[in-house]
Amino acid sequence: MTPDPYQIAVGATDELSLRVSVATLVRVLFKNRNDDESMLALERKATLRRTVDGEAVRVKSQPFGGAIRILDLSTVQDLAGDFNFDSERSRTEQDFRIFIRPSSWPMLREFCLQHIVLDEDLVLETSPRRELVEEFAETLEVDLKPEQYVCKPVSTVVENRAISTENIYAEGNHTVRVYRIYEAAITDTFLIDAMLQRGAGLSHHSLCELAIADAQSGGRGKANAVLTLPWERLQSVYRAMAPVARNVPIMFEENRLDSTVAAILDAIAVPRYQSV
Repeated sequence: MTPDPYQIAVGATDELSLRVSVATLVRVLFKNRNDDESMLALERKATLRRTVDGEAVRVKSQPFGGAIRILDLSTVQDLAGDFNFDSERSRTEQDFRIFIRPSSWPMLREFCLQHIVLDEDLVLETSPRRELVEEFAETLEVDLKPEQYVCKPVSTVVENRAISTENIYAEGNHTVRVYRIYEAAITDTFLIDAMLQRGAGLSHHSLCELAIADAQSGGRGKANAVLTLPWERLQSVYRAMAPVARNVPIMFEENRLDSTVAAILDAIAVPRYQSV
């Protein structure tokens, strides 16, 4: 019998009902050279989804970053017991996107909180650099270098209440999350100009067409770009909102901002995220 490729150990898979995502979120900031205004750069993503009514392209903007990698699978297994990756892609990448038994969450959460703050941890990947390099290549077609930005950790937040995920590989599964928040200040003027030009030069319609073309050529039906927004104005909009309204995606200047944007704001409370 061929083993389940997503499963790490033999167990009652119907009990592995809680999805856990451990990831980095990076608020990418830079100064607009025209007026010295602080700007936030977000990853703007178009994804072709199949619905009961046919196919539709959804566009949203979210912070740069992504799932951290599990470097030592045996340590996580010793702690959580049997677990399954949420997809073949997560298994291949060893991304921390796994299904566990709900009873294992409190202990696994505390373990993650202890390790995610360490430099060069042996169990969990703790740097956002790999994800930043990959996403800047996708959105800007540039090879991000360490000398082009200054990165520092900001905080760690936990989403304890299980909420249905929109992730295309595990859509609808109830998920709890741990996020390590970083700030990356872009210092390279060439890169700043590239972000501003790419953000202004690709329309919503064009991005959707790129996602459709990607699917037609055998891809996953995705297209990536960058969105640049005025940092202080964005924060003012969130500050004016009722705290509970920050829990969900919002529209800002005709752009749909993912709920994770609220997690990277500066000293603005978001009920769904618990700072630790």
